[in-house]
Amino acid sequence: MPEIKYRGKPIDEINKMDLNELAKLLPSRQRRSIKRGLLEQHKELMLKIRKAKEGKYKKIVKTHARDMIVLPEMVGLQLHIHNGKEFKMIPIVEEMIGMYFGELVLTRSKVQHSAPGIGATKSSTAIASKAK
Repeated sequence: MPEIKYRGKPIDEINKMDLNELAKLLPSRQRRSIKRGLLEQHKELMLKIRKAKEGKYKKIVKTHARDMIVLPEMVGLQLHIHNGKEFKMIPIVEEMIGMYFGELVLTRSKVQHSAPGIGATKSSTAIASKAK
């Protein structure tokens, strides 16, 4: 398996970087968010993640913070991110570094229609019967 790199740097080297050094590698929007500092909600989430990595936090790590950026220390965990209706389980891998949680869990799902409803035209009922 080839060694995974992010912006030309190996993952091991990125894990050793502090947040300011990492920010220099990220795209401009993420860099700006990190330079402004983490929100209180993000700091609480990072505490849970650090405890989960150490094995001290036994519960599932759940969050509503869709504007949180995936950081290298999150790699290897399974986070449950809220999509507006329910929590979706997402395994965090190296390729996700620098992405927002909201990009990983979509809020809209594909509409799945069943039979045509009341007041539908004759042609739409014929299409449904042909599909069976």
